[in-house]
Amino acid sequence: MDFDEVVRRRRMVRAFDAAPVPVEALRRALHRAVRAPSAGFTQGWDFVVLTSGVDRERFWAAATPDADGASPDRWLRGVRAAPCLVVVCSDPQAYLERYSRPDKRERAPGVGARDWPVPYWDVDAGMAALLLLLSGVDDGLGGLFFGVPGQRTAHVAASLGVPQGRRLVGVVALGYPALAAGSPAVPQAEVTTSAGRHRPARRALADVVHEGRFGTTAQWLDEPLERPSPCAEG
Repeated sequence: MDFDEVVRRRRMVRAFDAAPVPVEALRRALHRAVRAPSAGFTQGWDFVVLTSGVDRERFWAAATPDADGASPDRWLRGVRAAPCLVVVCSDPQAYLERYSRPDKRERAPGVGARDWPVPYWDVDAGMAALLLLLSGVDDGLGGLFFGVPGQRTAHVAASLGVPQGRRLVGVVALGYPALAAGSPAVPQAEVTTSAGRHRPARRALADVVHEGRFGTTAQWLDEPLERPSPCAEG
């Protein structure tokens, strides 16, 4: 699929079909995820892949305990149907160790995690998660990135055997989008992916791109985009 099309089709899917994710599509997604950039080429990420029903139920039991016996809401019903979950973890200690080595020591923000003004272990894991999502789109899959509730992270980590010190950055759900009722040819993701009128509008480039200094709009933003020509072979 053309890259521009992949980016345009990428959206958060909140209702999945139970059909399994093809193994080759999952393999491609993970191979692409580890091509994400990382500070110092630390690669301080781990991915816990949950494709069996038993593993996914163990995750959901730890992440969303049904303490009061209430039925799951629409969001949870749709997302729990996802046949593949990839729990994305980051490793702060790996970055501290990497930046203690001779080639990086002078550039280290400090010796402890609190000395880093930006937690690049989480930033890098987020970049890897985006590649998982984009790879899914390229293979005709839907995807959703969501977080584990703060009060449940320790429970989820324990249920998955995640080593102490790792951070649960988020979870990528992958699968085919559920079909909209009455429209078997139209994925639910194409019909509605948010809470309707409560969803903010996409911010305009002029509001988020600043040239030279904050608050100065780049005049060239309004120029029409030109599609890049294919690279010549040879």
